[in-house]
Amino acid sequence: MSNKSLKTSVNNSYSQALYELTAENKTTEKVEKEANAIIKLMDESPEFVSLIKDPTNTQNDQEIVMVKICDKFKFEEIFVKFFKLLIKKRRLFFLEKILKDFITICSIQRGEVIAKLTSAKELSKSELENIKNSLKDNFGTNLKLKFNHDPSIIGGLIIQVGSIMIDTSIKNKLQQIENNMIGA
Repeated sequence: MSNKSLKTSVNNSYSQALYELTAENKTTEKVEKEANAIIKLMDESPEFVSLIKDPTNTQNDQEIVMVKICDKFKFEEIFVKFFKLLIKKRRLFFLEKILKDFITICSIQRGEVIAKLTSAKELSKSELENIKNSLKDNFGTNLKLKFNHDPSIIGGLIIQVGSIMIDTSIKNKLQQIENNMIGA
């Protein structure tokens, strides 16, 4: 088994276990919000990321900080125990991926279809809403749109819904032209 697939299976098993625990205790919605808050904290705090990813931090240090955060924001007890388990098993390093997988599992269980939209320019709320409505016509009403701004695609849009990808980016078109020129 490759190292990458091992990491994926570890993350998914922890994510799945967290989902099953929260579903059993009817706390899934609250823990999902708490998971989003932790992901946001990771995006905004390099110090927090360092605590999680730096292997020189002791398990005790990690547990003290995580418990303080959980206490301050009154996280569900199941979530606190989950953090302690990750720390004990030395899996806190994978926290972001585990939580994102957990959120994805929650979304799938609600029957949501996730669409990823990448644009070269920032889009207004009304533009995003128009695109979302167009996608709903084709993929169903329970669609969740995740937007990403990426200037490197130069222009156009990239839309991915499940295994379906529509790439109208200028970067992709330039790549196709280059490939045709090399092949000629």
